[in-house]
Amino acid sequence: MSVQISFVPGKHGVFLERLNRFVALVRVDGKDVRAHIATSGRLGELLVPGAAVRLEPSRSTLRKTAFSLRVVEYKGVWVSIDAQVPNKLIRKALADRILQPFQALEFVRSEPAYKNGRFDFLLREQTGRPVYLEVKSVTLVEQECGLFPDAPTERGRRHLRHLADLARAGERCAVIFVVQRHDAEWFRPNYRTDPAFAEALRQAVSCGVEVYAYRCRVLPAGITLRERLPVLV
Repeated sequence: MSVQISFVPGKHGVFLERLNRFVALVRVDGKDVRAHIATSGRLGELLVPGAAVRLEPSRSTLRKTAFSLRVVEYKGVWVSIDAQVPNKLIRKALADRILQPFQALEFVRSEPAYKNGRFDFLLREQTGRPVYLEVKSVTLVEQECGLFPDAPTERGRRHLRHLADLARAGERCAVIFVVQRHDAEWFRPNYRTDPAFAEALRQAVSCGVEVYAYRCRVLPAGITLRERLPVLV
């Protein structure tokens, strides 16, 4: 399986510091400028002073930052930190019908509403049975293990509870963890950072929610969805 997304041509820079949750100070062409961080994750092991980064010019004239920080180099490994990229990759894989567990399903729509939230995708089996799919972005890898989350996430726990509710009612549900780097060999929830999320994932699996993980090949020019990884819940 190979699904690829090309990044918008941009510039290379050097990360200096994180000014707040969504803004970084970076050095580009010898100048210190502000860049939008395309995720709310902590990224503590990635965004360290001196790290090489890839930046895209901001498309909106309303944005106060000239660039968006999309990719970081960590110990020779390029890591995509854009939280929207996994959804784009999975959406393309679903459209091309090359994501093996979902090849026979029809795409219905993105962001279907459920209770007080939304899932990422709604699919449909040939029988008409709905299939709810949630996608999570993974950037943290330790000892070849992809870990999610890198910070406590009430939103993530809520998604799992809702998927478990639907699975108990007989609906098909799944969550896909997309590791946006190539150095992971397997995946598990991050018990140390968010034990409640890990427990919610275990409960969801016990209710029938399917769990998948895939790793990516990341280069400054683009990202490719690659191999499926073993999952340990």
